[in-house]
Amino acid sequence: MDKWEMYMEIQQLLKQGFSQTKVAKKLGISRSTVYRNLKKSPSEMAEWVDTLKYKKKKLDPYKELILSWLKTHPDMSAAQVQDWLQEKYEDLKIGESTVRTYVRALRAEYNIKKETSPRMYEAIPDPPMGEQIQVDFGHTKQKSADNKEVKLSFIAFVLSNSRHKYKEWLDRPFTTQDVIRAHENAFNWYGGMPNEIVYDQDSLIVVSENGGDLILTKEFQHYRESRGINLRVCRKADPESKGRIENVVGFIKQNFAKHRVFHNIDSWNEQGWEWLNRTGNYKIHNTTKKRPVEVFLLEKQHLKPVSKSIDIQNNYETSITRCVHKDNTIRYQSNRYSLPLGTYNKYEKVCIKETENKQLIIYIPDTGEIIAKHSIPEGKGLLIKDRKHSRDRTKGVDAFIDTVAQRFDDKELAYQYLAMVREKNPRYIKDQLQIILRETKGNVSEVLTRALIECVKKKLYSATDFSDIVAYVKRQRRVHETVLDVKKEIRPLNKLSGWVMETEAYKRKIDSYTVLLEGEF
Repeated sequence: MDKWEMYMEIQQLLKQGFSQTKVAKKLGISRSTVYRNLKKSPSEMAEWVDTLKYKKKKLDPYKELILSWLKTHPDMSAAQVQDWLQEKYEDLKIGESTVRTYVRALRAEYNIKKETSPRMYEAIPDPPMGEQIQVDFGHTKQKSADNKEVKLSFIAFVLSNSRHKYKEWLDRPFTTQDVIRAHENAFNWYGGMPNEIVYDQDSLIVVSENGGDLILTKEFQHYRESRGINLRVCRKADPESKGRIENVVGFIKQNFAKHRVFHNIDSWNEQGWEWLNRTGNYKIHNTTKKRPVEVFLLEKQHLKPVSKSIDIQNNYETSITRCVHKDNTIRYQSNRYSLPLGTYNKYEKVCIKETENKQLIIYIPDTGEIIAKHSIPEGKGLLIKDRKHSRDRTKGVDAFIDTVAQRFDDKELAYQYLAMVREKNPRYIKDQLQIILRETKGNVSEVLTRALIECVKKKLYSATDFSDIVAYVKRQRRVHETVLDVKKEIRPLNKLSGWVMETEAYKRKIDSYTVLLEGEF
């Protein structure tokens, strides 16, 4: 029932003799709502209802963007809309109910229906804090930047009490070593390990189950003994015993992965960790009605400390090796650490060592040569970079600016202009310089000088603006030249030909005019 219909119903019931209290009870509204409606005349009510239609909403500036998402992905949830908005606009503060109401109104206005198929789970009591982590795997198919389909796999962890989550992705199937490595990263993420870990019957962990006696894979059995893990494997088709992790797997698929474009596995994992901090562990849980990140601060105190680091590649000794990625970085505790340029071309793996004062030492396995040192930060999903490991990009840009400036007659003014272009467009300065250089090659110095002066005068510090001004100056120049050509062809009116100047006009005698005036012929 809309507000105008409610107003009319209240008026009708009052005419029928119902008291205001009875009207409120009959319509299922509060008495204060009845009182507010009675204060307005029909004309006032009509005007007020009309103003509501055009009342500005907080999400109106993002209407076209949200509408494009809903039209492209009709099954998109309001929660995912909120996450995408917060990912795109970090400073946007918006409540869940506001987004739900706005999305619901857009669906109704543009007739965008949503189909859902929710899965039901039986509620079971939460285990004590620090008691249990549930683990499961998931798979998705994503569209890549070139519109190809990519199959991705992920492993997810969730603390059963606080619902605090962790996940890792691979663009290939997981191996047992991948699973072990993910466990180590998860323990670093949580800052400890629980008393029990609950798994599904996955072949990477369990070979077979004989009347309750588990036979684990050789690698995982070795890891279990090294870490002292107390594990429990769920029966098949038993979602109630691991319903929390199944909800997490579904949440990751529907809220994070759905409709997201895949570029590469590193950026995908970084987006995933940012999503955990922004939404996965920050959003209020529907069951507990609390934020997992806040409850985790208490549960973290009940986790068992992880005493030593384990190297999965080297017989589980204390030394740790890491693969060198194409971007000359390594991963450690869910963060990336930079290496000197060219390391990837020289070494496949490097060794790392964490010191007592939270320093990460990276060295070559064979020689022991230290190639990098980094401080270990508190956060996750970060890029820790040493400036010495980057090439000096400014030298290339400075040289490029010199090349472009030399193409102008007024070089001093050109340097000033290009410096402002660089300040306004630091990320795209090379593209900007390339456009300006192209203009200088195809135009005369007079046109370039006039365009440069005009750009500085009007404060147009962009390569596209410079191109437009060059085109304008060229058009003006052509018009001026055309006018000059026309002037040359047109003979001036104040000049007479030579034969006219040499001709002597016939002169009558004065007596002829006298006769005419007197009327005599």
